[in-house]
Amino acid sequence: MKNLTRRDAIKLASVGAVAAMQTVSSGAAGSSHDPVPVWEVFELALKGASTGNPFTEVRLSATFSLGHRSVEVDGFYDGEGIYKVRFMPDAVGAWSFRLSSSLANLDGQEGGFEALPPLAGAHGPVRVQNTHHFAYADGAPFFPFGTTCYAWMHQSETLQQQTLAALRNSPFNKLRMCVFPKSYEYNHNEPDFYPFERSATGVNDYTRFNPAFFRHIEQRIGDLRAAGIEADLILFHPYDRWGFAAMPPEADDRYLRYLLARLSAYRNIWWSMANEYDLMRAKSTQDFDRLFHIVEEKDAYRHLRSIHYSVTMYDYAKPWVTHASLQSSDFAAAPGYLTAWKKPVCYDEVMYEGNLNRRWGNLSGDEMTRRFWLGVVSGCYVTHGETYLDPEQPFDESASPPLFWSQGGPLRGSSPLQIAFLRKLVEESVKGDRQTVRTGLVPAPNPYYLNAAVYEEDGKQANTILYYFDFHQPIWYEFPLPEGSFRAEWIDPLAMTVTPQAGRFSGKAKMRLPGKPFQALRFRAVGGG
Repeated sequence: MKNLTRRDAIKLASVGAVAAMQTVSSGAAGSSHDPVPVWEVFELALKGASTGNPFTEVRLSATFSLGHRSVEVDGFYDGEGIYKVRFMPDAVGAWSFRLSSSLANLDGQEGGFEALPPLAGAHGPVRVQNTHHFAYADGAPFFPFGTTCYAWMHQSETLQQQTLAALRNSPFNKLRMCVFPKSYEYNHNEPDFYPFERSATGVNDYTRFNPAFFRHIEQRIGDLRAAGIEADLILFHPYDRWGFAAMPPEADDRYLRYLLARLSAYRNIWWSMANEYDLMRAKSTQDFDRLFHIVEEKDAYRHLRSIHYSVTMYDYAKPWVTHASLQSSDFAAAPGYLTAWKKPVCYDEVMYEGNLNRRWGNLSGDEMTRRFWLGVVSGCYVTHGETYLDPEQPFDESASPPLFWSQGGPLRGSSPLQIAFLRKLVEESVKGDRQTVRTGLVPAPNPYYLNAAVYEEDGKQANTILYYFDFHQPIWYEFPLPEGSFRAEWIDPLAMTVTPQAGRFSGKAKMRLPGKPFQALRFRAVGGG
């Protein structure tokens, strides 16, 4: 697909990143709607009955067709007599749709729209690629360099804007974040919105959603999409005082179907079924299996799916899981995970850079960076987090500054800059000077020093080999290189420097090294990018 030119993009400004809302009434059969670029959101806003409980009593879906292809999606009630259907086209052409509804004035309505080439910079949803890695729908490689900000959407608007500003200026392209508000240490505020209608005494009506809550989430996901950030959306979590962690199964299922109908058409969604699912005492593993199946059935776009644990690991070999989401810093176990699961492995919680009293929240910035490097050369992906208290303030949890890991705000640590340096190294190694797409970093089997290689598309010829020496500080080493000619660059991950080495190297290449810990060396094939 050819990307839109700047002039095309300006012409489509009235359509916007989210397609202009269309209103279809009973007389709208055969109507045509504004064009929408591929991988953006086409939205219908439909007038219908508001009596009774439309959330539970009205059925609405639409079938979108292009040629011989058909895609069915559920609609949803958005309050005040408005029903909506959202769809993300994945191919250029004239799409048609037909509604199916229990409301007579909506049932059987038809229409269509033109899907245009994608906007510049839009690559589609992220998928699994080359077994252990990721790529966008158009084939462009995606390397998750994520961070964590669990409850940022449930803070003040000022703080949310500070968080977005920090993210736009960070290396992070994936954000772990919760749908439900969070009640935990250093995070005790009441959210501005609740997901359900809620009485003055705090009783939730699980049959009636609060559309304002979900519109707010959509706005924030759209903000992340505009910044090129994937929303790794946590659907359930145990840190709760409002009742959302212990809803009955029918409420869980209804909430999940409603959320899928509203959000699946956003291209930058990943589904995380839960954070620390094994701490949710009101739900069993079988409950989460059931919830996974709902996502499989109702997400027409096959967004990525995983689940996160505290102590008891979920069985990531299950076929409905697309990738592992670990709470661990045991990178020595990575080869076994990659071999057993044959899926990408994300070390999504390796503890956090910060200065909390908790052991999980007081890594140094250099140690956080080290863990990213260990993950990369293990063929896996790592997620950052930050938990800094202001050392100048007296300790008072209720008056503590926002911690990025939960509430967001500015980033204070040293690791984001060092992680940005690593991300650049990884991305240029895989893309190369010729802009050809190669495999992700494939770890060497049983390495003497940790290293991983990037292979050409045939999977045979190594183009780049990245060594990380961790705490070792050798003064020299004989590198077992493949045949060919390689140039070498000495890398200091903490100082963020790259120093080219004189000469060309091949076979058994004996090199003098700096004799410092936490250093790296990159070999790149001569003429290979």
